[in-house]
Amino acid sequence: MGDKDLTGLTFLVTGSAGFIGFHVSQALLARGATVVGLDNYNDYYSPALKRDRDRELRRHPGFVSLELDLVDRGGLEALFREYRPRKICHLAAQAGVRYSLLNPFAYQEANLEGFLNLIELARRHEVERFVYASSSSVYGGLAELPFAESQRVDTPISLYAATKRANELMAHAYTHLYGLPTVGLRLFTVYGPWGRPDMAMWLFTAAMLAGQPIKVFNYGRMERDFTYIEDAVAGIVAALLTEGLAPYEIFNLGNHRAEPLTKVIRLLEEHLGVTARQELLPLQPGDVPATFADISLAQSKLGFYPRTPIEEGIPRFIAWYRRYHGLEG
Repeated sequence: MGDKDLTGLTFLVTGSAGFIGFHVSQALLARGATVVGLDNYNDYYSPALKRDRDRELRRHPGFVSLELDLVDRGGLEALFREYRPRKICHLAAQAGVRYSLLNPFAYQEANLEGFLNLIELARRHEVERFVYASSSSVYGGLAELPFAESQRVDTPISLYAATKRANELMAHAYTHLYGLPTVGLRLFTVYGPWGRPDMAMWLFTAAMLAGQPIKVFNYGRMERDFTYIEDAVAGIVAALLTEGLAPYEIFNLGNHRAEPLTKVIRLLEEHLGVTARQELLPLQPGDVPATFADISLAQSKLGFYPRTPIEEGIPRFIAWYRRYHGLEG
């Protein structure tokens, strides 16, 4: 799969200046594809970081950078007319469980209205495959681990999770009504170089290097299936390219390990050379104590085999973080 030449194929990647979208765009460009990258550079987290990612992508002659919001239906229609993407990797969304408690309408606009605008255009332009990011958060409220795609996920415990489940249902309707091939990817806590400043790996690293306390929720009794970015990208690219998939698919993309948060903190301490000052706090509304992906379906249909344990991924993230912030030496 990794060697397939994509010269002459045009992909639309939404959220291309985001963490995962940036890496997916790089992977497609490396295979010779033309990538039309769309982002609105909102200020949920540092727009400067997004601009830096976009600047890296612009080094590739096959990359087209567009500043556009998913709610701009006219702008999207013009994009489809001009570039005629054959496959879509839809990663743009309003992320974050906790932020959905503060700004719910951001989720309605980006995750519902924006999703509908894009999938409707995909239908009208007869796109070959519509791959979109769902989330492990759709399993909120379930206690049985590991989480499998066959489990019922109709009890979301955050608005963010509800919008991601709604995306899966909207995709199902479009596949059923119009035959649009869709693939939903339930991503589990992706981390790595060029990561997101609102996620634990970055938050903890920044606080520890600044000598500030880290906020540890559920009094440290948290487990997460941490998925290294290269592994996640391999699964996403496979979802875009694998032949013979069913018209409607949903896959878990995780590392198939539930890692205690205490272990993550220990590894950060070891590789940063700093002892964390921990502020122990209760479980936040909408959060789940543990995530753990059953990836057998993605293994069998996508050939998805994550290779990077956190013992390798965390030092790689820290090395990038130091370089990016000029902290080497």
